[in-house]
Amino acid sequence: MHFNLATVSEAIAAALPEREAIVFRRRRFTYADLTERSRRFANFLVGAGFGCHREREHLEDWESGQDHIGLYLYNGNEYLEAMLGAYKARVAPFNVNYRYVDEELIYLLNNARSRGLVYHSSLADHVEQVRRRVPTLEVLLQVPDDETPLLAGAMDFEEALVNASPERPELEWHPDDLYMLYTGGTTGMPKGVLWRHADILVASLGARRTDGTVLTSLPEYVARAQAAHRRHLPAPPFMHGAGHWVAFQALNTGGTVVIQDEVRRFDAADVLDVVERERVNNLLLVGDAFARPLVDELARGARDVSSLKNIITGGAIMTAHVKGELLEALPEVSIIDSAGSSETGGQGTQVSNARRGASTGRFKLSAHNSVLSEDFSRELAPGHEGLGWWARTGNIPLGYLDDEAKTKATFPVINGVRYSVPGDKVRLLADNTLELHGRESVTINSGGEKIFAEEVEQALKHHLAVFDAVVAGRPSERWGNEVVAIVKLRDGAAADVSSLLDECGKHIARYKLPKAFLFTDEIVRSPSGKADYRWAKARAAQAK
Repeated sequence: MHFNLATVSEAIAAALPEREAIVFRRRRFTYADLTERSRRFANFLVGAGFGCHREREHLEDWESGQDHIGLYLYNGNEYLEAMLGAYKARVAPFNVNYRYVDEELIYLLNNARSRGLVYHSSLADHVEQVRRRVPTLEVLLQVPDDETPLLAGAMDFEEALVNASPERPELEWHPDDLYMLYTGGTTGMPKGVLWRHADILVASLGARRTDGTVLTSLPEYVARAQAAHRRHLPAPPFMHGAGHWVAFQALNTGGTVVIQDEVRRFDAADVLDVVERERVNNLLLVGDAFARPLVDELARGARDVSSLKNIITGGAIMTAHVKGELLEALPEVSIIDSAGSSETGGQGTQVSNARRGASTGRFKLSAHNSVLSEDFSRELAPGHEGLGWWARTGNIPLGYLDDEAKTKATFPVINGVRYSVPGDKVRLLADNTLELHGRESVTINSGGEKIFAEEVEQALKHHLAVFDAVVAGRPSERWGNEVVAIVKLRDGAAADVSSLLDECGKHIARYKLPKAFLFTDEIVRSPSGKADYRWAKARAAQAK
């Protein structure tokens, strides 16, 4: 059987009503609380006329028959309550990046045909500036996080809940209902990825057991939730897939979602304080951007984080060097690389621990993954020559909202099989492990050779003086394009170009070495820790 996210949530909550579902800044919400608050939000939406207006069987893959509501929020219980409540109203919530400037917000909200918006009061000024340029926007719900007064025509989030019914909405929840996730837009304009609930559950939100098999009944979900209880802290923003995927994995397995106190930026000291206070078992980070400050904070003094069993990293690379430092500080912890994308869900994992050592870039594939030839004509066998496209079949998205051409390009049908091919270049080795090279969209073609930005960044980060690095290309008369490294050094550290090139030369071929360097006090990344390659490309033009 296949399920809707609301169906799974209600079944687990009925079995575990008193277990903590969400902990945020000393506020504790049980599964019974989460059920009541999400139902109230659903009934508010239903009362406002939100819902599903055309069923899936009458739509093309890139079309939506449901209303859409944006979540313009920092992490907090309201984010997860609004997501779950929207699903219970058969409404598709979508993520809104709180770093966007007004023009980007206008594009996103119009692209999503947003009928409603839930936003933190600290972001109200932006909402006021854009609301009149989004003709579909009817309902505004304000969540207080500062002293900003309620916008004219908006409703207080808590007031909306108090005035709505706590009863289960009188709707039939469908496995075909939409889960919608907007891509980050770090290399181009954001796109709304459309998934069926039944597919995203299997791909990323907890429908698989640890052995890869899929749960097929609600009693199986309930039994698993009753058998174990883990506490999870997803440090990235919920507005990025990795953050709320781990949160929903926790909720769909009967776990507790713990949210750090400081939610507007990554604060390593705060995260460790909350891990210690709440006895967190699983911590989600995003590559070196989160792990590097965490390692530095651990070095400042002893903490009791003995509850911590796993550190999961996804969305950006955590280099082997930084993993090694983490394992030295936390030898009992396993570090789990999770590879995937908005268009595939989870695709592969790699485990580093004190026994195995630390490594980066090779993955054990999950089910339904394969490598396609450069021309999309066939699947490649293990040990193939050259690189191929990392692809997934089975439980994959329907397409991109209102974009037929991009849907058909990213989700091609090859020999009767439909694939998701978001753009990662890989090599499937003879032993059936996969070697990840990087995203084609940030590949630099220099002197006829393809150079993946991520592999140069990894090489740079082996240098002990490097705190962070991002790589981009710029036009070159000699090479067509050339590699430029933008580098942030650690506080008090020094490094010259020669030593950086020497370190890179130990890890990558000479033709991949940067032709220019730009040293900076800050590297722009999204709040999730992903590099902003549009910013990097603009800065690369300034390097000498």
